Amino acid sequence: MTFREMLVEDLEQVVDIEQNLFSVPWTKEGFLTYLMKKDTMFFVVEEKERILGYCSMMTVLDEGDILNVAVRSDRQKEGIGQFLVDSMLRMAEMQGIKLVHLEVRQGNETARRLYQRLGFKEDGLRRNYYENPVENAVLMTKEM
Repeated sequence: MTFREMLVEDLEQVVDIEQNLFSVPWTKEGFLTYLMKKDTMFFVVEEKERILGYCSMMTVLDEGDILNVAVRSDRQKEGIGQFLVDSMLRMAEMQGIKLVHLEVRQGNETARRLYQRLGFKEDGLRRNYYENPVENAVLMTKEM
C-alpha cells in the first residue's frame, strides 16, 4: 500500500468510491474544486494502481478540518482508514497544524472509535446535520 497525494487522474476512482459509500456524495467537480485549492490536502492509499481510500483536510492558519475519509467497501476493516487518517495527521503536523476538527454521523460507531483511537475527543453535536437519512453530527477535535 502506498500513501500519496491525490492527483487529478485519481478522480474517476475516488468518485466511484464516494458514490458507492455515501447517500449524498461529492461530485467530481466538487472534488476538483477542493483539490485545486492551496489550503487543502488530499491523499489516497493505492495498491497496484487501484485506489483503496482517500481523505482530505482544509487548513486555516494552524487548524485543520477533515473534509472526508473513505475506504472502498470491499477493503474496509483492514486498517486502511486508520493508516490514511494517521498519515494525513502526520503531514498536517509537519505543516504546523496544531488543532484538527471533524464531524461524523452520530450512528457511525466504527468511524467514531477510529477517531477516538487517533486521539480525537467528542466535543459537540450538530442536530440534524446530515441528510438521507437525517442524522446528528458528532463534532470531534484533536490537539496535535
